[in-house]
Amino acid sequence: MEFHPQPQPGTATPWDFPAPERGTLENGLTVLRCHRPGQQVVAVEVFLAAPLDAEPEGLDGVATIMARALSEGTDKHAAEEFAAELERCGATLDAHADHPGVRVSLEVPVSRLPKALGLLAEALRAPAFPEGEIERLVRNRLDEIPHETANPGRRAAKQLSKELFPAASRMSRPRQGTEETVAAIDAVAVRAFYEAHVRPATATAVVVGDLTGVDLDAVLADTLGDWTGDSAEPRPVPAITADDTGRVVIVDRPGAVQTQLLIGRIGPDRHDPVWAAQVLGTYCLGGTLTSRLDRVLREEKGYTYGVRAFGQVLRSGAQTPVGGASGAAMLAISGSVDTPNTGPALEDLWKVLRTLAAEGLTDAERDVAVQNLVGVAPLKYETAASVAATLADQVEQHLPDDYQAQMYARLAETGTVEATAAVVSAFPVDRLVTVLVGDASQIEEPVAALGIGEVTVVTG
Repeated sequence: MEFHPQPQPGTATPWDFPAPERGTLENGLTVLRCHRPGQQVVAVEVFLAAPLDAEPEGLDGVATIMARALSEGTDKHAAEEFAAELERCGATLDAHADHPGVRVSLEVPVSRLPKALGLLAEALRAPAFPEGEIERLVRNRLDEIPHETANPGRRAAKQLSKELFPAASRMSRPRQGTEETVAAIDAVAVRAFYEAHVRPATATAVVVGDLTGVDLDAVLADTLGDWTGDSAEPRPVPAITADDTGRVVIVDRPGAVQTQLLIGRIGPDRHDPVWAAQVLGTYCLGGTLTSRLDRVLREEKGYTYGVRAFGQVLRSGAQTPVGGASGAAMLAISGSVDTPNTGPALEDLWKVLRTLAAEGLTDAERDVAVQNLVGVAPLKYETAASVAATLADQVEQHLPDDYQAQMYARLAETGTVEATAAVVSAFPVDRLVTVLVGDASQIEEPVAALGIGEVTVVTG
């Protein structure tokens, strides 16, 4: 029998995060383009500077309804016709609102890009906001809220935001509004929010994919280039303040067999030089199945299927205002444990944090984290959509276009001591707000005995 020669490994190909080209259309729209050979499905991300703190008082959720309504009919196509045109292109169009603004995402085969960009431009330039469609979207959103309240993870996140931020801050309230504020939204309110904040001069479009043979300048000029609107000064970014006094809040769910944990505080955003070390240290703490939290709470004690530590940017500003920081990230530990072991699990979690502060990370932990974070980057960014989303994140967080590429270099250079200092600073044992969604009658007493903060019980 004749065997083929065994394949031999080749030389590793150096990889860098794709660098975009930046330009501006005549209407003021900023465009980032990134040619990715072989990516026949083009991804487009449009960032609209319509932040949640711009929503009128009493109308929390209007940005979400507006985002959802962008594809519900235009001056040329009714809602059903618009959906049919997208389908003919093989395109998907989604939109959502968050604290920095509204993101509109399009994916389409490159051969249909001109048509799909025309539809996207139509939705941005001349949305109809028909009264009947707005009423339907409001009803749908009202139907979602009880389901979100019933979800322990969503309920914990809502409570943590309420605890951390002042009541007057938009960040303290649900991103997509409450039953009271959503019920007050109508087509007039949606139209007013659109006209006040959606314009090309304050928007950015990111286009990623195989652009071989595509005259993108001409396509953009014929589509998004026809979008007109007044220029506008950038909105001032309000300062972010937060109260991370160590305390425990139990959201009572009588009879719950599990307790949802969400432990967090507010920390620096990606503009801070400590961010890379914080990412590395947080990964060592709870970024994967082999991280410290899982090794203790999952593997050794069997309390949980998994606990994760993470940092998530909430909002960033181009400048720091007087009186506080304009950017912030949520630093959190999340997971769930069975009700009887809530107290012991929290006790062991705090032991992990104290041991980390006393003894630090090991070089082996640091090396594995760097390998996982940096080594998988080429796979993480295989698709055009993943690259476009990251570039759009950089836009909305006021970061330079080469930020992600530089980030991987900084991760590789970060040492064990630096990563330890960053994660210990991110999760100080006496400055964490702990939210527990579970049966208060079963968990309040053992949790109070831990001495990790004053315990308060709330309903809902």
